[in-house]
Amino acid sequence: MPPVLQLRGITKRFPGVLANDHIDLELEEGQVLALLGENGAGKSTLMNILYGLYHPDEGEIYIRGEKVSIHGPSDAIRLGIGMVHQHFMLVPVLTVTENVMLGMESIRNGMVLDRTKASKRIREISDQYGLEVDPEATVEDLPVGIQQRVEIIKLLYRNADILILDEPTAVLTPQEVTGLIRVVRSLVAQGKSVVFISHKLKEVLELSDRIVVLRRGRSVGSTTPEESDERSLASMMVGRDVILEVPKGPAHPGDVVLDVQDLVVKGDQEKVAVSGISFQVRGGEIVGAAGVQGNGQTELVEAITGLRPVESGRVMIGGHDVTNASPRAITEFGTAHVPEDRQRDGLVLSYSVAHNVILNTYYVPPFARGPLMQETAVARQADQLIAQFDVRTPSPQTPVANLSGGNQQKVIVARELSRPVQLTLASQPTRGLDVGSIEYIHAQLVKKRDEGAAVLVVSAELDEVMALADRILVMYEGRIMGTLDATEATRERLGLLMAGVATA
Repeated sequence: MPPVLQLRGITKRFPGVLANDHIDLELEEGQVLALLGENGAGKSTLMNILYGLYHPDEGEIYIRGEKVSIHGPSDAIRLGIGMVHQHFMLVPVLTVTENVMLGMESIRNGMVLDRTKASKRIREISDQYGLEVDPEATVEDLPVGIQQRVEIIKLLYRNADILILDEPTAVLTPQEVTGLIRVVRSLVAQGKSVVFISHKLKEVLELSDRIVVLRRGRSVGSTTPEESDERSLASMMVGRDVILEVPKGPAHPGDVVLDVQDLVVKGDQEKVAVSGISFQVRGGEIVGAAGVQGNGQTELVEAITGLRPVESGRVMIGGHDVTNASPRAITEFGTAHVPEDRQRDGLVLSYSVAHNVILNTYYVPPFARGPLMQETAVARQADQLIAQFDVRTPSPQTPVANLSGGNQQKVIVARELSRPVQLTLASQPTRGLDVGSIEYIHAQLVKKRDEGAAVLVVSAELDEVMALADRILVMYEGRIMGTLDATEATRERLGLLMAGVATA
């Protein structure tokens, strides 16, 4: 019996980049195939070819032994191929049912949308595969993990039996990751086949049946979870040994740099998201903020950086009251900010890589002389940061929208961590990054600490917080449940605090 999917010699070229170089791939029925690789290794490009978003320059695609031509997503859907993209393709103001129906509307009496029929089918799919979703809920009101379920339901509604999940855990909390793994196992148990694009080694080892590693557009190896471990997979991805731990010496805290006093901040729905919290971060230390996403961490960082108004309380940076100051003013007080939502708050997607790396300094020398931008200085800075932070881009003039999600993140990190600052605020700093890039960014954050800066890291990755932080505060429903020295912190204690259970 032939494999459910075969790719033979798939090659794709973009200007200045060989994205896929004669890649062969096979997927068996009822199998989870992990596609592993660094940012820019060609994983998403390969799957975008399979889904019809790109056309290969060379190579052939076979479905159950028959050669097929895929000219667009409609061809892929007809062949039973579905894809959940890293950035969801949902209309926020529509309901779950309306989003799932888009493009496959059920019509009653020749002119009326049959939402009842579609809603019934969605409930059947939800029950069959363990995808608990309310068909009548509005998508913008749903947590990210539930929105992802809606995307999966869309594929099943269209009868997909080959499911491509592109970085499906990049925006999920640990609890949501556990839920997704359970869903994927339910899918393959019922005969679906899954391509799981990721660079998170633990999840790949836990979930996959087979692992294919891409590096710089080429397939460099195939293995199984039984034959490999995190270290060997990391080496295959990067082409060298990778330090998976964060090497750092003891902290030497100095003066208070960030002083948050009785801070109250409202969220998007005008409900209190940060409820009267106080804490300090000193120069020369990393404080990690742990917690399940949605417990006020986002609003806290937005308030500190001037992106969200403070209702009451104070924010002090370096002894200056910056409460409700503008983002530019807070930047000029020596603050670096790696935002949680890179596309909304960290980049201008239509701008080039070169112009994105100077977004917060474009108006000062050497990048400006009066009202005139100095393009030579901008180009020099871009070349330097692209090399230093290993940003995979065809050119500094490439629009940042054309980069992979991980390389977009590198552009932000390069901009923010390449200048002298007294305070670094990093929200989900390694979300969407591969192990080599994570290693580098962790080292940069430790370097900032050792240079005397105060560093606040907000992360849904508990392992990241525990590895980086000197002190850990845990947020739950807008409050700080407790603060632990890193030497005292265990996953169990932190987990209880994250669930709102006070510990001794």
